[in-house]
Amino acid sequence: MSPVFLGLSLLLLAGAMNGSFTLPMKFTRGWAWENTWLAWTLFALVAYPGLLTLLTVPHLGQVYSGNLRALVFVAVCGACWGASQVFLGLAVEAIGMALSLSVILGLSAAVGSLVPLLTLHAEKIFTLGGGIFLLGILLVLAGVGLGALAGRSREAASQERPAGGRKKASLLRGLGYCLISGIGSALVNFGLAFGGPLIAAAKAAGATATAAPNGVWLPLMLAGAVPNSLYSLVLMRRHRTAFRFREPGTGHYWGLAAIMAVCWFGSTVLYGVAAVHLGDLGPVLGWPLYMSLIVMTATLLGVATGEWKHAGRRPLHLMFASVGVLVAAIFVLSLASRWT
Repeated sequence: MSPVFLGLSLLLLAGAMNGSFTLPMKFTRGWAWENTWLAWTLFALVAYPGLLTLLTVPHLGQVYSGNLRALVFVAVCGACWGASQVFLGLAVEAIGMALSLSVILGLSAAVGSLVPLLTLHAEKIFTLGGGIFLLGILLVLAGVGLGALAGRSREAASQERPAGGRKKASLLRGLGYCLISGIGSALVNFGLAFGGPLIAAAKAAGATATAAPNGVWLPLMLAGAVPNSLYSLVLMRRHRTAFRFREPGTGHYWGLAAIMAVCWFGSTVLYGVAAVHLGDLGPVLGWPLYMSLIVMTATLLGVATGEWKHAGRRPLHLMFASVGVLVAAIFVLSLASRWT
C-alpha cells in the first residue's frame, strides 16, 4: 500500500469520526450543553492527549525543554483555537448551526491549508500541482457555500423570520463570529504544520513516525482546554446548570462524553498520522480534505437522524449539491497530492 493511499484512507476515517462525534449529545438531554461540553473537554483535551503522549513519546521532558520556542508557539495556537470555540457558540446562537458550521469549516479549510503552503512551500504555487490544489480549495469553498445556503433554507422553513433590521444585524454579527472562529479553527493545523521541531525531537527521542505528532497534540490540546473549560464554567454559572451533574439517571452521560472524545481526539490523531504519510505537503493537502469529509459526514448523519425531515425540496437539493461538490473537491485534491 502506497503512503499516499494510506494517508487518504486514514483521512477518510478521520473525517467520518470527527463529523459524527457530536452524535452522542442527542442522548445527553438531562444535561445542558455546557455540562456535556465540559465533560468532553476533560476527556478529549486533557485525559486522552496526556495518556497517549506519555505512552508513545519517550523522554518527553527533553523533547519539550530542547524546543521551547516551538512548544510556546504550539501552545499559543491551541489557546487561540480554544478561544475560537467560544465564537462558534456565539455564531450558532446568532445564525444557526448549519450556516455557521459551513462558513467556519470553509474558512478553516482555506486558511489552514493556504498559510502553510505560502510560508513553507511557496515554490509549489505556480506548478501544475499547485494549480490543481487551488482549484480544489475553490471547490471546497463552493461546497460549503452550498451547504450554508441549504442550512439557511432549512432554518427559514422551520422558524418564523424576524424583522428585516434585526435579521440583517444578527446575520452580520453571526458572520463576524464565523470569521473569527474559522480563522481560529485553522490554528490546529498551524500547530501541526509549524510544530515540526517537536515532531523531529520526538522521533529523535525514539518515537515512531506515526506517534511523533503526539508531541504536538499534547501542548496544543492542553492549551485549548483552558478557554473551553472556562467558557463551559461561565455558562454553567450563568444558567445555573452545575447541579445537573448530580441528576439521577445521568451517570452514563460521562460514558457518552468519553465516546465523543474518542471520536474527536481519535480523528485528530488520525489526521496527524495521515499528514505524515502524505509527505511534506501533508498539512497543506490533508486539511481541506479533512474539513470536506467532516462536512459531508455531519450532513449525511443529519439526514439519517431526521434533521432534514420537514425541510422541503430546495434545502435538500442544495444539500446534496453541496455533498457532490465536496466529493469533487476530494477527488481534485487527491490528484493534487500526486502532482506536487
